[in-house]
Amino acid sequence: MKSHKRVNHNPIARRDFLKSCARALAGGSLLALFGLTIRKTKAKDASCFWQIDPTKCTFCGRCETNCVKLSSAVKSVHAVKVCGYCDLCGGYYRTNAKELNTAAENLLCPTGAIQRKFVEEPFFEYSISEDLCNGCGKCAKGCNAFGNGSLFLQIKQELCKNCNECQISKVCPAHAISRVPVSNVYHLIDTL
Repeated sequence: MKSHKRVNHNPIARRDFLKSCARALAGGSLLALFGLTIRKTKAKDASCFWQIDPTKCTFCGRCETNCVKLSSAVKSVHAVKVCGYCDLCGGYYRTNAKELNTAAENLLCPTGAIQRKFVEEPFFEYSISEDLCNGCGKCAKGCNAFGNGSLFLQIKQELCKNCNECQISKVCPAHAISRVPVSNVYHLIDTL
């Protein structure tokens, strides 16, 4: 017995085949274009960092509580060149301090992150322990109210997760947090 092969009597017409190929090519091109657009957007965002503009910051305390990290990536920064090395530092002592000593009830920083070292009468040098700083902004608020503004808040890039949408920037009442290009990160610190 002879086996008969079935012959497909309904072959794809050349025109239909070319149309199918053209659709597949167009669809693939659109997907590739979409992928490139996403890649460029991510690369653009990766070359920007979140930064606080110290001239806009109101020291509201939200940097401490709204960062997605357990310990906020926002830390107090000290512009040493601007500091007056005051004995009565508005960022170090509470406004109602009874005595100018290092007793906890007299100090403004709740975590003891600000250290002071005697230089010569009546000057003291202040430094901030980044590990202890929680980004509450109390020292910066005091320094700006009763001093020269040498203490301010800044997002430390080595600690920041660089979230696509910074949680702190969403709740900042002064809109002091924005994305800046890598070339402009910390440019305001140099001007203080």
